[in-house]
Amino acid sequence: MVSNDSEQSVSEQAVRPVIGLPTYLEYARFGSWDTECAVLPHPYVHMVEQAGGIPVLLPPGGVARPELVARLDGLVLTGGADVDPGRYHATPDPSLGAVRPDRDESEFTLFALARAVELPMLAVCRGLQVVNVALGGTLVQHLPDVVGHEEHSGGANCFTVTHVHTTPGSRVAGIVGPEVKANCHHHQAIGELAGELVVTARAADDTIEAAETRGGPFLVGVQWHPEADASDIRLMRALVEAAAAYRDERRSGNR
Repeated sequence: MVSNDSEQSVSEQAVRPVIGLPTYLEYARFGSWDTECAVLPHPYVHMVEQAGGIPVLLPPGGVARPELVARLDGLVLTGGADVDPGRYHATPDPSLGAVRPDRDESEFTLFALARAVELPMLAVCRGLQVVNVALGGTLVQHLPDVVGHEEHSGGANCFTVTHVHTTPGSRVAGIVGPEVKANCHHHQAIGELAGELVVTARAADDTIEAAETRGGPFLVGVQWHPEADASDIRLMRALVEAAAAYRDERRSGNR
């Protein structure tokens, strides 16, 4: 016989919102295998769980379909490789890193589908760049050429702590407060801002570190990596709370 405590635990788990996490293809070695795998740093998964969501990993490719989005309550556009400059009609810079056309195709489609049904979204690093380009903006292909330093770039397998100031009254400021010690690892950034977005945080050198929509559904993008600090789940919790509200509205027939 199942105890009341166990029943409550199962019930709580059952109503957790489902959060999609796009992955990317990398060769990985494990056991006797050395093969292409769909991967994502585990801190994303852990943070979604800690914030009260159910993480679901989404491989690049044909999964970006309406029937998939219909099963999600929220979406995290994750970090990773540079966006193909062709998507914002630019010539590749010599400092451009590796691009992943398969991932671009999948995630731009996924973003469009999620946006169409007003799915709550948190965009991280590359994810913010995807959002800006998808909505008509451009990117700085190599930020050190503009700001004159590499303090945003981090290093191999590490992040640089950047002091970021948020815009009073913005959604991101309401979540993280007026200032953030942000874990950064990016050599690109927003160039021309998409018309549907507003800048909601900047670094001291004026680099855009967060942007969000002017209103409507939850869509917050940050250039830093919140998943790098397991002690601060505020951004992910805000997404999960928005996703839970979205799920409830959908179940009640209001969506």
